[in-house]
Amino acid sequence: MTQTLLVELLTEELPPKALAKLGDAFAAGIFNGLKSRDFVEADSVATAFATPRRLAVSITKVRATSPDKSIREKVLPVSVALDKEGNPTPPLAKKLSALGFPDLKLADLERASDGKAESFFYTYTAPGSNLNTGLQAALEDTVGKLPIPKVMSYQRPDGSTVQFVRPAHKLIALHGADVVPVALLGLAAGRSTLGHRFLSAGDIAVTNAESYATTLEVQGKVIPSVTARKERIRASLLEKAGHDKTLMPESLLDEVTALVEWPVVYECKFEDSFLSVPQECLILTMQTNQKYFALTDSHGKLRSRFLIVSNLETADPQHIIGGNERVVRPRLSDAKFFFEQDKKKKLADRIPNLANVVYHNKLGTQAQRTERVKALAGKIAQALNADVALAERGALLAKADLLTDMVGEFPELQGIMGTYYARHDGEHDEVARAASEHYQPRFAGDALPETQTGTVVALADKLETLVGIWGIGLQPTGDKDPFALRRHALGVLRMLVEKRLPLSLKAIMQDAAQLFAGNANFKDSTAEVTEFMLDRLRGLLRDRGYAQGAIEAVVAQNPDRLDNIIERLDAVKAFADLPEAESLAAANKRITNILKKTEVGAATVSKELLKEQAEANLYTAMTELQPKVDAAFANGDFTGTLKTLAHIRDNVDAFFNDVMVMAEDEQLRNNRLALLSDLHGMMNRVADISKLAA
Repeated sequence: MTQTLLVELLTEELPPKALAKLGDAFAAGIFNGLKSRDFVEADSVATAFATPRRLAVSITKVRATSPDKSIREKVLPVSVALDKEGNPTPPLAKKLSALGFPDLKLADLERASDGKAESFFYTYTAPGSNLNTGLQAALEDTVGKLPIPKVMSYQRPDGSTVQFVRPAHKLIALHGADVVPVALLGLAAGRSTLGHRFLSAGDIAVTNAESYATTLEVQGKVIPSVTARKERIRASLLEKAGHDKTLMPESLLDEVTALVEWPVVYECKFEDSFLSVPQECLILTMQTNQKYFALTDSHGKLRSRFLIVSNLETADPQHIIGGNERVVRPRLSDAKFFFEQDKKKKLADRIPNLANVVYHNKLGTQAQRTERVKALAGKIAQALNADVALAERGALLAKADLLTDMVGEFPELQGIMGTYYARHDGEHDEVARAASEHYQPRFAGDALPETQTGTVVALADKLETLVGIWGIGLQPTGDKDPFALRRHALGVLRMLVEKRLPLSLKAIMQDAAQLFAGNANFKDSTAEVTEFMLDRLRGLLRDRGYAQGAIEAVVAQNPDRLDNIIERLDAVKAFADLPEAESLAAANKRITNILKKTEVGAATVSKELLKEQAEANLYTAMTELQPKVDAAFANGDFTGTLKTLAHIRDNVDAFFNDVMVMAEDEQLRNNRLALLSDLHGMMNRVADISKLAA
């Protein structure tokens, strides 16, 4: 007989940012605890509930008693259990007594090997345990392992001291309609709970486990499911927004969901005069400080109305609306004040003060870093035939907004405010945009810089960080990457690949390392950084769906330019689909191994030394194909380059079938190695196709 089990722990207000994790851990801990004790069926389902004042779980198909179990217990090795005459020893009697079977005879025991020696075993049936025993153990284990941010100690009415994330007031444990007699945190389980602090009154009795969510919603004005509460908020925000767009990042939705039990959305307004402030400032202060939802029109322009999620439903919400409008006004006024004050001083005039901001004690100040990024941006711009003056100016101003009041108050706006202030100062638009674009991409999937100047400064900024931080010994270790070097590397790679920038990876790495010349703390680690970046490149290409073999065929050659790497990968993929590919890849792998082990003694192939027909045929075929391969490669037709090789498959197979490469005659041997070396070069111009071999 199975029934649904409900467990609810009613508490004081739980920390909102930890609520979802606490709810999931509470539910999973109890479910897994009962599962390990054999109280749940294979298809039992656990549903987690969490509100600001409760953690709960509902589990279907829970047994009242766990099944009996057949247990085969090892007693003792025979050599210990019996003496030389074969009689039971005192250790055997002691062991049987400890196991709870003092009256067992030798005839009751099974004699068998345990894999090492002969031992005595006893098989018996252990009766199942009651749910209250299993649930009590599961509850205690679960509460002891909850991911509690900070434990509180508090006293119960009886004077006992209890530790938990917040004071707990009630405990429900129902199996069907029956109370399970368990206790937790000084609370005895019952069937009553409390609803919304203001929208319900008195205890609410839960008649059975399956009616829990409905009872709380109808009688208590509480939506216990985190997901259901979040989706109600989302739907209400969209409805109230009308034709406008609601800015509702998931993190803000999650936090607001954890603050309310009965969400109601109301519309509020602020004065249009605040719209003269950059909208990013207003949006951020509403989201971060007040947990409000900003609205924009269809063109993305901020509206002077916003939405709040209240925990109170009332027929006359004007006092709630008015209160929130009064609260937000000083925050918006602060943002406006900071903006107006910052505009009084040009970004360029702030640059000298970067000398007072330490970047890293081994790498100097932000002013020194700015000079390094400026120098590298100039070199990259020159290599790309971009405007060097704009790139250097963009790099010079990129970090100046760190010294503004607005960024001091809202660090998340760094770069964004730089763009606004640079435009106000009359800087070139690309210079202004570089202030924000040089941070891009900020995260996986983020947009790349749009302007050429922004791209150049972004590359310089990220490369300076990568090479500099790595050079002072702070490379990523395990899951620790405090300077986000993995993110910087991926950002550089994405720009090089997606924007098809014709830059030499080796050259820009060397230029970055040169920036730190004379710094005694710096060790040139460009080789390590390049290897690190190529490893990140492998992951980036895997995420784009390319096969591991194709990726290795291209990346194993340590490509110096990445602007054509996609074409190379596509060419390898097309080549791999050819019927000749497998044979040629295997042959190439064989050639690679031969050349690794043997030094090529001849620089060029001598036709006079081609004694075997197969090697002469291979040489002739290679000579005929070489112009076609060269032309296709020169035109960037990497697929054509590789497909041309298909014509040589039969000649390669015949060579390895009929020709002894390592001939005793040194001249013949060197000539054949030279032929293979030429073939190897022809085959691997686009990619190392030996990586496609099984």
